[in-house]
Amino acid sequence: MSITVDGERHTLDVDPRTSLLDALRERLGVTTTKKGCDHGQCGACTVLLDGRRVLSCLTLAVAKDGSDVVTANGLATDGDLHPVTEAFLANDAYQCGYCTPGQICSAVGAIDEARRGVPSAVTADLTADVTLDRTEIAERMSGNLCRCAAYVNIVTAVEEAARDDAARRSSTLETQR
Repeated sequence: MSITVDGERHTLDVDPRTSLLDALRERLGVTTTKKGCDHGQCGACTVLLDGRRVLSCLTLAVAKDGSDVVTANGLATDGDLHPVTEAFLANDAYQCGYCTPGQICSAVGAIDEARRGVPSAVTADLTADVTLDRTEIAERMSGNLCRCAAYVNIVTAVEEAARDDAARRSSTLETQR
């Protein structure tokens, strides 16, 4: 199978039962993505697969032949931290840090989903633009557990990152006009 991870193309042979998480960690040495529960319950293994967040422990690697995987490491560009990562640091949205890579990938995915108008279980008006308020963020991040209980700071970081993302996009649109 062939897969692109954080911009680098890899070809590897894997057992058909190998999860994407195990392929990343054991075959490619990408240890940023964490194995928490290996049952899809904690979110520590969250990565972006073809732009969408997935639990890599529940995803068979062979089923994703030709796909593009981005881990928390791959979000950085030209040595600069991704804005979501910066927001996590600025808001102390981590304690031990074990869940942080999955939280960051999930936050990036959640912000993108909201930008595309994808509703969540708590979206009040399905016909309006999605607003990432604290309730919406908590729902969208509910698949990621933090055993250190940094949830308040995580929601604050995602809220800040979403607000900054919207401001950047608005500024870009104004510049293009």
